[in-house]
Amino acid sequence: MSRNMKQVASDTLGFVPQKDIVYNKLLPYADKLDSESNDILAKIKGNLSRAVQLRELWPGVLFWTRRLSTYMRLYGRKFSKEDHVLFIKLLYELVTIPKLEISMMQGLARLLINLLKKRELLSREDLELPWRPLYELQERILYSKTEHLGLNWFPNSVENVLKTLVKSCRPYFPESATQEMLEEWRPLLCPFDVTMQRAISYFDLFLPTTLPPHLHHKGFKLWFDELTGLWASVQNLPSWEVHLVNLFARLANDNIGYINWDPYIPKIFTRILRSLNLPVGSSQMLVQRYAANAYDISHVVLWVSSLLGGPSQQAQAQLSGLFNSITSFFHPSNHGRWLMKLMKLLQRLPAAVVRRLHRERYRKPTWLTPVPESHKLTEQNITDFVQSMMQPVLLAMFSKTGSLDAAQALQNLALMRPELVIPPVLEKTYPAMETLTEPHQLTATLSCMIGVARSLVSGGQRFPEGPTHMLPLLVRALPGVDPNDFSKCMITFQFIATFVTLVPLVDCSSALHERTDLTEVERKLCSASAEFEDFVLQFMDRCFALIDSSTLEQTREETETEKMTHLESLVELGLSSTFSTILTQCSLEIFKVALKKVFNFATTNIFETRVAGRMVADMCRAASKCNPVEALKRFVPHCCNAINQIAVNEEVLNEEELDKELLWNLQLLSEVTRVDGDKVLPYRTQLVQILQLTLRLKCKQGYTLACNMLHHILRSTALIYPTEYCSMPGGFHQHSRDRLPIKDWGRPGDLWNLDIQWHVPCVEETSFAFYILDLILQPELQRLQRFSQGELEMSREDVLQSLAIVQHCLLGAGSLMPPLKGEPVSELVQSMVNLEETHLYIGREYDVSRENYRDAICGVMRQLLHYILEHSEDDTKSLFSIIKIISDLLHFKGSHKHEFDSRWKRFNLVKKSMENRLHGRKQHIRALLIDRVMLQHELRKLTMEGCQYRSVHQDLMKDLLRLSTSTYSQVRSRAQGVFFTALGTYNFCCRDLIPHVLEFLKPNRRDVTQQQFKGALYCLLGNHSGVCLANLHDWDCITLTWPAIVHSGLSSAMSLEKPSIVRLFDDLADKIHRQYETIGIDFSVPEACIAVASRLMVAGKPVPPQPVPTEEELAVGRKKQQNKNTDSEGKYERLVADLLDGISNRDMPWKFEHIAIGFLSLLLRDDLPLPAPAVLFFVKSLNHDSLLVRKVAISAVAGIMKQLKRPHKKVPVNPLELCGGKLPSGLAAGDRPDNQWLQYHSDSLPQTQQDWESCVFVEKTHWGYYSWPRKLMSYAPPEEQPKQNLTREEMNEREQIIFDHFSDPVFIAQLIEFLSLEDRKGKDKFSPRRFCLFKGLFRNFSDAFVPVLRPHMQRLVADSHESKQRCVAEIISGLIRGCKHWSYVKVEGLWEVLCPLLRTALTNITIETYADWGTCIATACESRDPRKLHWLFEMLMESPVNGEGGSFVDACRLYVLQGGLAQQEWRVPELLHRLLQYLEPKLTQVYKNVRERIGSVLTYIFMIDVNLPYTQPTSSPRIADFTRRVVARLKPLMEGDEEIQNHVMEENEVGEPDERTQAIKLLKTVLKWLIASAGRSFSTAVPEQLQLLPLLFKIAPVENDDSYDELKRDAKTCLSLMSQGLLYAEQIPLVLRVLQGIAGSSSWHARYTVLTYLQIMVFYNLFTFMSDQGSVDQVRALVVSLLEDEQLEVREMAATTLSGFLQCNFLSMDAPMQAHFEALCLTSLPKKKTRALGSAVDTVPSADLMRRHAGVLGLSACILSSPYDVPTWMPQLLMDLSAHLNDTQPIEMTVKKTLSNFRRTHHDNWQEHKQQFTDDQLVVLTDLLVSPCYYA
Repeated sequence: MSRNMKQVASDTLGFVPQKDIVYNKLLPYADKLDSESNDILAKIKGNLSRAVQLRELWPGVLFWTRRLSTYMRLYGRKFSKEDHVLFIKLLYELVTIPKLEISMMQGLARLLINLLKKRELLSREDLELPWRPLYELQERILYSKTEHLGLNWFPNSVENVLKTLVKSCRPYFPESATQEMLEEWRPLLCPFDVTMQRAISYFDLFLPTTLPPHLHHKGFKLWFDELTGLWASVQNLPSWEVHLVNLFARLANDNIGYINWDPYIPKIFTRILRSLNLPVGSSQMLVQRYAANAYDISHVVLWVSSLLGGPSQQAQAQLSGLFNSITSFFHPSNHGRWLMKLMKLLQRLPAAVVRRLHRERYRKPTWLTPVPESHKLTEQNITDFVQSMMQPVLLAMFSKTGSLDAAQALQNLALMRPELVIPPVLEKTYPAMETLTEPHQLTATLSCMIGVARSLVSGGQRFPEGPTHMLPLLVRALPGVDPNDFSKCMITFQFIATFVTLVPLVDCSSALHERTDLTEVERKLCSASAEFEDFVLQFMDRCFALIDSSTLEQTREETETEKMTHLESLVELGLSSTFSTILTQCSLEIFKVALKKVFNFATTNIFETRVAGRMVADMCRAASKCNPVEALKRFVPHCCNAINQIAVNEEVLNEEELDKELLWNLQLLSEVTRVDGDKVLPYRTQLVQILQLTLRLKCKQGYTLACNMLHHILRSTALIYPTEYCSMPGGFHQHSRDRLPIKDWGRPGDLWNLDIQWHVPCVEETSFAFYILDLILQPELQRLQRFSQGELEMSREDVLQSLAIVQHCLLGAGSLMPPLKGEPVSELVQSMVNLEETHLYIGREYDVSRENYRDAICGVMRQLLHYILEHSEDDTKSLFSIIKIISDLLHFKGSHKHEFDSRWKRFNLVKKSMENRLHGRKQHIRALLIDRVMLQHELRKLTMEGCQYRSVHQDLMKDLLRLSTSTYSQVRSRAQGVFFTALGTYNFCCRDLIPHVLEFLKPNRRDVTQQQFKGALYCLLGNHSGVCLANLHDWDCITLTWPAIVHSGLSSAMSLEKPSIVRLFDDLADKIHRQYETIGIDFSVPEACIAVASRLMVAGKPVPPQPVPTEEELAVGRKKQQNKNTDSEGKYERLVADLLDGISNRDMPWKFEHIAIGFLSLLLRDDLPLPAPAVLFFVKSLNHDSLLVRKVAISAVAGIMKQLKRPHKKVPVNPLELCGGKLPSGLAAGDRPDNQWLQYHSDSLPQTQQDWESCVFVEKTHWGYYSWPRKLMSYAPPEEQPKQNLTREEMNEREQIIFDHFSDPVFIAQLIEFLSLEDRKGKDKFSPRRFCLFKGLFRNFSDAFVPVLRPHMQRLVADSHESKQRCVAEIISGLIRGCKHWSYVKVEGLWEVLCPLLRTALTNITIETYADWGTCIATACESRDPRKLHWLFEMLMESPVNGEGGSFVDACRLYVLQGGLAQQEWRVPELLHRLLQYLEPKLTQVYKNVRERIGSVLTYIFMIDVNLPYTQPTSSPRIADFTRRVVARLKPLMEGDEEIQNHVMEENEVGEPDERTQAIKLLKTVLKWLIASAGRSFSTAVPEQLQLLPLLFKIAPVENDDSYDELKRDAKTCLSLMSQGLLYAEQIPLVLRVLQGIAGSSSWHARYTVLTYLQIMVFYNLFTFMSDQGSVDQVRALVVSLLEDEQLEVREMAATTLSGFLQCNFLSMDAPMQAHFEALCLTSLPKKKTRALGSAVDTVPSADLMRRHAGVLGLSACILSSPYDVPTWMPQLLMDLSAHLNDTQPIEMTVKKTLSNFRRTHHDNWQEHKQQFTDDQLVVLTDLLVSPCYYA
């Protein structure tokens, strides 16, 4: 907006608007809007401020915040900066109210997000928001401590809303925020703990990255090195790495030019390539984790696009490398799960670069840091980028996932470099248009052409010849209008419409003679434009052919439906919109020719009115819309004459089947009258005469068409709409001196000179409309009224016909009729603020002097409805019609909501396909801009008014309710649809209607039919989008509906025999459970909100009209709010009591008992304890007969335990005093002197009461690993804690209930009985819910119940049934976790009981239960200080592998132990050392299951030995020492060359086996360890693994065969996993050295496997390798040397590897390499004659043959490395190869294979590829590929 416009705005408004919606200024009534918006804004400010000050969150605040969001939809951010800031601050305060109801919080958060959306409007100076309240909100909701216990119910959407909220507030966090966040979350960075994920995701979400450069030292510089270091050193893609990448991408994008990413670039691209998960190599095993935690493409794209440019250019080089290496994956013949990712990358990257370019060059500068000049993208950068992407995009055009991604990519690339992008696409498009055999090729190329249309047509300096392609393309596209191929037809319509929209179809050829100043291209265009007329006529011929082939007679038998099929209606839409676009863009001359043609076609034939007729009529309508005067002159007289001639004879009017000609002319007339009202007026007498004649036809088809005509005539005279959509204002005429139409090709509309031609109804039109209503509607209403009073007989058909006329009058003239009148229904809600509705002006005042037909129709319809329901309820058709009319009476003001929504969607689609993202600034084509203004007008019409619930609405809704519960199901369901829409429209009407709905469910009514009962249930259920009456988030409603649903089980109409009723109740209960969110009880408003709100009253203009609340009002407000809180509590307790009442009723069917129990379980809360009767009910239900009820009760009682938990006091402790040392300076993670005291030391365990009490226990595992929190909290000494072991008298009522039941042996026996039943055999698992129940019991009541439970536990432990074992495991884990605060004596007593139990359990362990015991111990040890559990650990460590119970028990014991130790992470180094020492001699285990378990345990033992930055060497066991000892023991296998056989143990072996056998057994265990750690550890111990590599290469088999023994299979798996590992740059030389060593080994298997290993390793570390030229040369030398190997398989594998490296551009095909191979090829072979006659075949091939073969293989590798194109060097190499076709084997074989592969891959595009060869070469090639030797 220009400055002087801003000035004008601020003069009329009194303030400078932040950013209003520009389209409002183009409406025909724009001058009225400023005063209107000011009026509304002032009301919003005043009422919102008052509502907050009066502490009325509901309905006041909610009502007016909704108003504010509507205001923003209508006017944008049309308020002053001051108001903007205050609105944001007020909402921020409201959203962060701690006890705020969750649904309110979400609504307010969405509005706040919307206010913060355009961040350029408010700078950091204008606004500062604290970060901590948002963090507390996230913690409270996303990491809720009570949600899993069912004490809080959050909706699914809450997570996204909160995240978006933080993102929107992030730019405004204070500058100190970064430091505070790091202090807050650094202590959580413990990589072995779940808190790591939490901390990193918080960093990703919260850390601000938009600080200005002078504050960078307070921003990212505080953490950049630390987090990039962490990212660069993690190797196994943990789940939190993704968050780091998101953070870096955002940082890079916000600070282009301020961070030097160069050192990281190879790492970045290597990791991006890895995370695409592409399949490489022959035998690859994917690690599950890589697929699950892959990077998010949208962030990758952001990061890459931010790295481009700048002085070093490194990123572009790597990006080109990336695309080169993956291009072949885009070829359409490749397909897999990875394809979606690749396509996404392709589609989003150009968009990101365009966004960046827009920001650097075209965006208005804002307060955000601009990109420094040195790092802006230069022209060269852009060209390089576009070139690097072209090859993959052109391949992807024909991909199987559809060409849309490629089309979007091309659209964005063409904006930057049309001259590079469009020609290759054209090259593919022209041939595709010629071919008939490949329809997919045509649709793909056309959709890509549509993407680049705008860049092509507008030409510009870069691509001036672009527009010359336009006409040839259009003409060639015409054959696509093909009746036999639907998709081709649609894409052709879209293609033609797109191009024509951009180009005026005007014949400018005469300008060639008149003007001399034309450029060459312009002359070309002028002469070409002479063909436009031809094009239009040819298009019409095509369409006529299409229509002829789709008439009803041709496409269907008589019996089938007469309606259009879905496909036909799509074709109809495509045809009519394309034709209308063409005519809109025509010059008058061309239009006249077209009109004449379409007129002749329409009037010389007679069409059936269902399919073909609709299409023709559409075309005629398009013609009359574009130029009404010309068209009506032809059509109206013709049609009127034809109709009158036929209708002269009276009997026609009463015929059931009308004459075809009459119908067709009527249809034609009804469509051509859909034009501007003022153009219809001249024909009014004829049209009215026809209407009077045809509306009373007997034939339904006939009068329906007449009704349509009535509707259209009324509509066109009553509405406001634009009358033309040309691409240039003023339409197109012949060229003149000053304007040459071809200069307007592809020009965007000018927003400030749109010059929209509006149709605003004039007085004459309005009076014509009312004349028709008086003439036609009035008598119908009178007839219907007399009929409904019983004074007039009418047949059903007559009633229907009358209703149709009424309905069409209402639809046509709805916008002339003022809304229904009536008194507002009062007393629905109490509020201290005004809840009035606002009125919008939409271009007309209602004429009060005329009759209000809306009220009249309403009166008659209600009478008629009651009459029909009384006398002929089975007349469903009339009822349908009445329901439709009621719906329109209520909602229709000239447009329908659903039509508006679909238009809005369509507008967005078209905008997207044609927008120019590079220049931005709304450079859309004019038609689109006009459409957008029209949508703005429609939006105003829809939100105009009428939300207030008045008595007339009340009456209509009661009628709808009556219909919704009537006899016929179709009537019911239609009425319900309208009913639901109305419920969502009127404020607070639900409260009025719920009692009426519930009437039908009352158990004591005997007069309710089943239909009424079902109808009422459906009304409660609601539809998928609207309100669900049964579940309004409000105590008033729920206290009514829930008990009613339960009690309806006693109603006489209810029958569980009817499946439909059973299903309804299931759906209801299900929907309530799905949608329920915890309803607030505390509605208090903190003072901070009130302070901000009071400022809103007095801030800037417009000044609110409402008075500032007085002291008395404030006092009343405070009182009311307290009352509301107590009231809510009362209602809550009453609801619980009502539900219990329903359950306790003896006659209640079980289904309803279950529903009620389900409802009760939703009512557990964390801020109010459950009333005692409900506690009693749930405790009793633990022993209920029904499994379902028991499950609910277990969860509920666990929740109740949480409610009864007594808070334990915590005090800060100082880690300094405990360690006696000083804290480390700088960052140091891991084992340090100052966190030693946290670790487990067996010599200083708390073994006495005194030690126990003086010991500081830290329960959470992550504290102290990375850094200490600001305040480390620990529990206060026992004397300050709440008293343990209360006597019964000291307990409250709820505790007594639980105490009594659980002390009762009978109750306990029954409970244990139920808990140890099996539920689903083989599917049951350890149940966390039951664990929570027991944990709560023992926590709240300490050891009171242990004596009762002990005998049961002893009994269960001895029983080996899985369900019994599981039950005791759940109790034990609950006991161990529940004894957290017991005194030492009790804990010691507990372990004396538990240790023997656990020992017994572990000896009785079975294959079904070992997992449960593992879970049990792991759960018991989670978040507990290991020193508290020393009894458990010492017991488990006694002797895990002693062979007593056989191998299986050993494996299980290890599993259980591992579960406990893994939870303790880094705090038990001593135990890990002891365990390792114990296991090392046992590594030669014979049994496979024990070996696997030991492998897994070793992974956990070494997990803590990580190679992360700032981390101290660990005091836990280290991999390096362990590997050294293992390698020493594997010596015997390393030395010899003999094959290593798997050792199978013989039964009767005696004596010590030899070293070699021992070594083999050891190796098997080590392999299990290597495999297990591949997916689990954070960093790979590469140097250690390398020592084992040679051994693995020796064993791994070459073929893929599963029959191999375990040893070989494991070795193979191990190699596959190791080759995929991520390598640091410094590790690459080490690996290569080992591989070179192995390549010289005597075993060819090893040499072969080196190659497969190399393929995967290089691809998965591509850019790290390529950043070091030395390594690349080494790899090349290695592969080339193996090409000359003596073993044929190795040579062939080397060739494959070489071809792969060439294909992914790791190696390049340079002259020296080519020369080397050509030289090898020329090695001469020894003469055949010298061979001894006896030996037919050489046993060992001679060295010469191998060298010659190597040369041939090298050439073959080069040829196969480019399967989809023919580079310049290829023809020569093919010729070289062909010379060897008759060499001895194996050379001949290689040549044949190569040629056949070449033929296979190049066959598709052979026509293109042929161009690369000379004629001589082609002769030779053709000879080779079809010569007899090819088949030999």
